[in-house]
Amino acid sequence: MILTGVAAGLSAVHGLSVLAYARLATAIGAAVALALFLVSGERERHERAEGELAAQASFLESLVESMRAIAGTTESRAILEQARAEAERLFSARARLLSAEQEATEPQGLRTMTIPLDAAADGVVALRLERDTVFPRGDAVRATVLADFAGRASENARLLLEAKVREAERSALSDQLITAEQEERRRLALYLHDTVVQSLSGIALMLDAGLGAVEEGRADEARSIIGGALDRHRTAIKALRDLSFNLEPVVLRDQGFASAVNALAEQLALVNEIQIDVDVEAAESLAEQAQAALYQIIREALHQAIRRGPPTRIGVRIDRRPDGATETLVWDDAPGERRRRSFEAIEERARTLNGRLDVEQNPDGGTAVRVVLPHYSVTRSE
Repeated sequence: MILTGVAAGLSAVHGLSVLAYARLATAIGAAVALALFLVSGERERHERAEGELAAQASFLESLVESMRAIAGTTESRAILEQARAEAERLFSARARLLSAEQEATEPQGLRTMTIPLDAAADGVVALRLERDTVFPRGDAVRATVLADFAGRASENARLLLEAKVREAERSALSDQLITAEQEERRRLALYLHDTVVQSLSGIALMLDAGLGAVEEGRADEARSIIGGALDRHRTAIKALRDLSFNLEPVVLRDQGFASAVNALAEQLALVNEIQIDVDVEAAESLAEQAQAALYQIIREALHQAIRRGPPTRIGVRIDRRPDGATETLVWDDAPGERRRRSFEAIEERARTLNGRLDVEQNPDGGTAVRVVLPHYSVTRSE
């Protein structure tokens, strides 16, 4: 196209002087040189752009590989360590994980980068990079992407671990509930067999004997036998009533937890002539299952204290801790109990709600039974 233009120009200037031809040739040469320069510059610009795009694409591929390596790690702290190693590889820099205290004291400069890293559960708040050359703006953006991904992955791993632990606790709690129910059925069956069933069997024999005495005309003997049977019958009714009250006190269902515990304490205090102080209002907001378990725990602890002593004073207190856990304390001034097995029934009931039992005994007498139930096992369901 250039030669065609040159030919056209020569045709147009046919007949000009030699000087004019020289000037024209110079102008044409300058135009050709300018055109070649522009073409060469454009080619170099395109090559630079292609090189930059290729470098960015390569870096992005490396960044994706780093994210894949981080995602393949399942433990929260290991994820952060993997992110640190990947940052060193990507940016050819020295990388460190910083706590909040370390971040506050680290100097800043053009050859350093401190990227926020939201992993407070592991005590890590930032990723710091250092190298001998300046970090461009693009590196800061890429490092932030890497740190955000690592922080989210670390948090997800932590939540997953907590979910697994909670599921294991729930499974263990379910097994404990089943075991506790079986033990409770066994104790109930044994109690009924040794008390009420035996009494009813004796009453049946006594009624048979009384009926025989009536038939034989021995009225006084029949009256005596039937009177004894009635006494045993009333005793059996009282035993069944007490058993029903202990399994599920009517006052616990109808009037609330505090009223049930106060009624129990008043009954035991009157029968055994002791003082029992009760402060359990904090348990009124607990779940029904937790209230039933705590009632049984308190009842068992009170009866144990009376059997060891009797004591002169017993205290019952329930408090809610700042972390949401519920602490039940039953203390007495009765002689101590050396046998740990005596507290197994209380410990078993506490385990059904994933609770913990601590028994503190004073060498000079007196015992404190402390049961702590976690917040998730005593909270009412919405």
